[in-house]
Amino acid sequence: MVCLKCGRYNLNLESKTHLMGILNITPDSFYDGGKYSSLSQTEKRAIQIEEDGADIIDIGGVSTRPGSQPPSEEEETKRVIPLIKKIIKKINIPISIDTYRAEVARKALDLGVSIVNDVTALNGDKKMVEVVAEYNVPIILMHMKGEPCKMQKNPYYKNVIQEISQFLKERIDFSLARGIKKENILIDPGIGFGKRLEDNLEIISKLKEFGGLGKPIVLGVSRKSFIGKVLDLPIEERLLGTAASVTAAIMNGANILRVHDIAEMSQVIKMTDVILRPKTKDCRPKTSN
Repeated sequence: MVCLKCGRYNLNLESKTHLMGILNITPDSFYDGGKYSSLSQTEKRAIQIEEDGADIIDIGGVSTRPGSQPPSEEEETKRVIPLIKKIIKKINIPISIDTYRAEVARKALDLGVSIVNDVTALNGDKKMVEVVAEYNVPIILMHMKGEPCKMQKNPYYKNVIQEISQFLKERIDFSLARGIKKENILIDPGIGFGKRLEDNLEIISKLKEFGGLGKPIVLGVSRKSFIGKVLDLPIEERLLGTAASVTAAIMNGANILRVHDIAEMSQVIKMTDVILRPKTKDCRPKTSN
C-alpha cells in the first residue's frame, strides 16, 4: 500500500485516484486568472473545492502559463500567505503550495501546509531542497523544458518519454542525496510545459513507462492547449476533453490528477476507479483539528 503522509493526513494512493483542486491566486493564469482576486473570494473557493470532492488543494500565486513572467517574491507571498492563514483550520484536506521559491514554501509550511509542488523540480531555488528536507513533506518534482516565458518556443525531443524519465530520475537522485525521504517524492511529467501536441499525447498514452521510476505520478491535463488543438475549442469549452484526458491518465497509471473542475472530475474519477481499481484499505486518518 502506497500511503502518502501529508502532515496529519495519510493518503492511500492505491485505494483510488486522488483529485488535486487548483486554486490560482493570479491575474494571469491561463484559465482562472483573476477569478479569485479578493481574500473572501479565495476563501470561498477553497471551501468549495473541498466540498466538491477534492483530496488536496493546490494553492499558487505565480502563473506558469506559456509566455508568463513571474511576480516578485514579495508579491507571491502577499497572494498566498493571507489565504493560507485564513483557511488552514477550516479545510480538512491537505494543502499544497505551488511554488519554486524556498521562502514562500517555508512560510506556507510554517502555517500548516503539507505538500510542496515545484514546477522546476528543485532547480528554481537552490534552498528549496533544504526546506523540503527540513520539514519532511512530500515534494512534487515536475519536468519543464526551459522557463514559462519561452518554454513553448519550438520545443523538441528525440524521445520525449526517455528524456523526461532521465530528467526525473536525476532530480529524484538529487533529492535523495540531499536528505529528502524516498516516500516523500512524487513526479509530474509536465503536460504543456515545453511540449508539443504530439508530446503531450504520447506522455498520456505511455504514462505507465514512468512507473519504472517507482514514484507516484501527478498529472495536470485540465483544459490545457493540447485539448484545444485536438478539438479546436477555446478554454471555456474543454471540459469534456479534460474528462477524456483524465480517464486516459487514470487508465495509464496516474495517481493524482490536478484539475480546475472539481465536481465534474470527481465524478469522472470515481466512475473510472470503480471500473479499474480493486478495493483496498484506506490509510487516511485519524485527523484532529
